[in-house]
Amino acid sequence: MFGKLKASLGIGAAKVDTVLESMSVFQGETLKGVVHIQGGDVEQHIDAINLKLCTEVKVESDSGASYQSFIIGKLQAVQPFTIQPGENKQVPFELKLDDETPITALNALKNMCHVWVETSLDIDFAIDPKDRDFLEIKPLPVAAKVISAIEQAGFSMVKADVEKGYLRGGNFSSKSGCYQEVEFRNNGFVNKKEIELSFILNGSVMHCLAEVDRAMSMRGDQYVSFTLPLTASDAEISNAVNRVLSV
Repeated sequence: MFGKLKASLGIGAAKVDTVLESMSVFQGETLKGVVHIQGGDVEQHIDAINLKLCTEVKVESDSGASYQSFIIGKLQAVQPFTIQPGENKQVPFELKLDDETPITALNALKNMCHVWVETSLDIDFAIDPKDRDFLEIKPLPVAAKVISAIEQAGFSMVKADVEKGYLRGGNFSSKSGCYQEVEFRNNGFVNKKEIELSFILNGSVMHCLAEVDRAMSMRGDQYVSFTLPLTASDAEISNAVNRVLSV
């Protein structure tokens, strides 16, 4: 009985460790890995192994900005089971990345984009053992080429973060409840310009929304949206980016 009481407080309880095949993946790929559960000092009933794909989102309010965890995907890996003292159990899993999972592999001066997998054991009357594994999410080639084209036009990537809310373009909208913004700035004096770029992957296409702010313009912020196939040619990408740069 004393052993069960300690386990309920997390002392001598089962432990969880998630081992991923790769910590670096592209947008839209499937995560593969194995959850290792090590039994503690007493027998414990595990109701579920829960895997959550999380990011950190910026939330604006009257009192200012704050950051909070946001779940963009989840998976329950197994049915309920009992693990014996000292037993080691391994559970393989596959978790498809949500299309709108933020890109983290960005060369921004201030990169606030983080994505991780959080694994927890659902145990009755006990502190849930947890494990957190951070991921590198790489842009698909079409997104990487859009970013490169903007940088080659004289812009530097100064900031990237994830906002809570929904994004709407000309013929598309986001669905996850959060969206990423990648901010670029040029060094011009007369033609000083800022571009905030968002990508929304949707199957075989990449939607993009750009918000352009020209410091010397009286027209206010301008929005340009476009959609590119994942197999877009260099010419298609150049044409789309030129529409943004010409604003």
